[in-house]
Amino acid sequence: MTPTLDDRITGSLLGAAVGDALGGPVEGYTPEQILERHGGRVTGIVGPWNGGDWRTARPIAPYHKGDGHVTDDTLMTHALIRVYEKVRGHLDAYAVADHLVPELMGSPVWIPELEAEALPLQRIFLAEKWIVTRLHYGHVDPREAGSGNVVNCGAAMYMAPVGLVNAAHPAAAYAEAVDLTGAHQSSYGREAAGVFAAAVAAACTPGATPSSVVEEALSLAKDGTHAAIEAVAETASAHTDFESALDPLRRAVAPFDTVGPDYRSPSLGARRPSRLHAIEELPIALGMLLVGEGDFRRTVLGAVNYGRDCDSIATMAGAIVGALHGEAAVPAEWAKQVAEASRLDLHAPARALARVAREIFAGDARTRRSHESAFATLTSADR
Repeated sequence: MTPTLDDRITGSLLGAAVGDALGGPVEGYTPEQILERHGGRVTGIVGPWNGGDWRTARPIAPYHKGDGHVTDDTLMTHALIRVYEKVRGHLDAYAVADHLVPELMGSPVWIPELEAEALPLQRIFLAEKWIVTRLHYGHVDPREAGSGNVVNCGAAMYMAPVGLVNAAHPAAAYAEAVDLTGAHQSSYGREAAGVFAAAVAAACTPGATPSSVVEEALSLAKDGTHAAIEAVAETASAHTDFESALDPLRRAVAPFDTVGPDYRSPSLGARRPSRLHAIEELPIALGMLLVGEGDFRRTVLGAVNYGRDCDSIATMAGAIVGALHGEAAVPAEWAKQVAEASRLDLHAPARALARVAREIFAGDARTRRSHESAFATLTSADR
């Protein structure tokens, strides 16, 4: 049975949150370190890397990563959904300035990793605080505010809602994400945001497969992002088990990744604008989608055990698989545990976004009919 729009939206947002929570406690480590720490591969929700010492252990303190807690990826995703609820239409860079920044600065929410209610601004990192500095304090043109920020996955990680309101229209999702993330990112970070949104939209297309999603992403991706996805996809095609794919996928993306081999000690050239490079997270998420053949457990656990920025990789992978197959694809026990541990209603944002998506489509249809009528009048003499 083909999943409905509502089912795909729910599956995508649940999948993203579960992937985020699974990847959070092992973020920043290598596959070898993960193997040693857990006595094998991560196969489900695990506790903090440093156990009961998470409050003081570096470099993570004071965040309670693990035990099913979502991270900033999910917090930013939900914040963007609240912006859609307010605007009830397509978003652009000005929506970030007018609505997302006030959300981050003035609307307290429950922060699972802090185990407290706080402003999202108190949890997000510097690359995301950049938009507050530039837009609220610096009064920069929103379309240009992302210039100068470090180039990372900060903008891409919360773009699933853009793909979902443009379900089955990848080109529109790409354009909207590139527009609105001009307020946050530049270069290949902004490009990745567009391509990730497009991948989620492509996954919503009836009959979509992992291969068709990657093909659609490649049809829109530019420069280093295109080259990185192409290289990773070619490598992934030789694997159906993530264990054997971990090292090959890292080798495939390494020439395009500016961070370098030590994720916690980036190279001097890390995260600087370039037409030749790409963020690591999106190509690997798409690679794991191919390796896992669209199965949620195989795809997301591959992303988690890859290590490095694996909460964002698993967020992206989970969002795409959920959009492909709907809520049933996401293991119910994981979704329940993440919702309870994070003290979040993970279904409410999906219901809200589904309503907005329908309104946006209806508005787009009216605009399209109006344009068709005007164009018909303009060309009536040609008949």
